[in-house]
Amino acid sequence: MSLSRVAQPLLSAGAFCLVFMGLVGCASPESSPATADFETDRARILERMASQEAAWNTADLEGFMDAYWKSDSLLFVGSRGPSRGWQTTLDNYRKGYATPDEMGQLTFGVQNLEPAGPDHALMLGSWQLDRSGGLDTLSGWFSLVWQKRSGDWVIIRDHSS
Repeated sequence: MSLSRVAQPLLSAGAFCLVFMGLVGCASPESSPATADFETDRARILERMASQEAAWNTADLEGFMDAYWKSDSLLFVGSRGPSRGWQTTLDNYRKGYATPDEMGQLTFGVQNLEPAGPDHALMLGSWQLDRSGGLDTLSGWFSLVWQKRSGDWVIIRDHSS
């Protein structure tokens, strides 16, 4: 899958919002006035995802992290549980993917991207790391909460499995 092929939603807006209740105010896309203006935001968010993919594939972890909110309040939930902070997230990536071979080639598959108010968006997608040198291919799913901060979209919550 690639970013250029955004598939039909896997989850209804209501079900997806239940996952994030308490994090952001969820509104049905049909009822949100922000929906009409979301196409520009959608394009920017997908551009940020493409930049993340490109940075990862050149072993540029700092470039990959550019889409994340540079704050101690960033929340990342992975297989080892929750962690907080931009620097902590970067350090964990450095530990888990210490070499370009371990990083492999990343491909995102965005399944759903929808507004959750004027300054928030919810994303559901898949990821895959194709690795060589006898290393296993890794894959999983992610859900992201994006927030428009200082005029640009950043990831404020990442749950990846």
